[in-house]
Amino acid sequence: MTDTAALFLHWAQRVEAALESALPSERDAPRRLHAAMRHAALGGGKRMRPLLVYAAGTLLDADETLLDAPAAAVELIHAYSLVHDDLPAMDDDALRRGRPTVHVAFDEATAILAGDALQTRAFEVLAQADAPAELRVGWLQSLATASGAAGMCGGQALDIDATGSASDARPVRHRQSLAELQRMHALKTGALIRAAVRMGALAGHASAEQRARLDDFASALGLAFQVRDDILDVEQSSEKLGKTAGKDAAQDKSTYPALLGMDGAKTKLRELAATMHDTLAPFGDKAAALAALGQLAVERDH
Repeated sequence: MTDTAALFLHWAQRVEAALESALPSERDAPRRLHAAMRHAALGGGKRMRPLLVYAAGTLLDADETLLDAPAAAVELIHAYSLVHDDLPAMDDDALRRGRPTVHVAFDEATAILAGDALQTRAFEVLAQADAPAELRVGWLQSLATASGAAGMCGGQALDIDATGSASDARPVRHRQSLAELQRMHALKTGALIRAAVRMGALAGHASAEQRARLDDFASALGLAFQVRDDILDVEQSSEKLGKTAGKDAAQDKSTYPALLGMDGAKTKLRELAATMHDTLAPFGDKAAALAALGQLAVERDH
């Protein structure tokens, strides 16, 4: 195992412990809701967003203990978004991380409530963190902005406006332009990735110049993550992905391969990798963990 891989495993274990502590016990009522929350948040996933919190924070010498709360909070938001994205009224997916989605494993009403509860728990975790009040406010503002109409929810709304939803019998409204697609994903996927990096940077007392450089890195990473996701949806099986493959083409969605062709999408991915490398270069070897996460986003196979 490489040093970076060992570090990522260490951070993943830290955030798993933080999530375990943050989530209510299945032994306490309402048990079904608590079980659904735990099903959604524990024991799976790449943990990319928490790893970004730790990597950005430790780049600037923030203590790992200080980073546990924002790492857990951003993963709780991500888990809630997946629960709601998978609902019959949205993407209507039955498989997530190789397991039944929450509405399949439990029921639709419980899934809606579990998503709501995961979202609010994220902000409780930040508000109650053992950190200076000014830092907690900065974290709360960053995560709230990234999660709402100006971020993830807004991006999802743009997606539905363009393509409809699983419960919508109308045909696809229009094929998005490349600019529209990039704007949608900058909100839907990129906003939460940028927030993860920003919360780590805030914990490390980043200067304005450092914050701007890290934000540029995170923007390129968020787009690269989505481009790679679109490529994998074409090239990989459902078993490999742990979620339903081929749905983008089946729904005639605008994707990077659809708009640019597969070769063009892979060229775009290489360009984003170069941008990430250039933005991190001034940080030197201290940015090794962030660089490795950027490489992971570009090269992952699931």
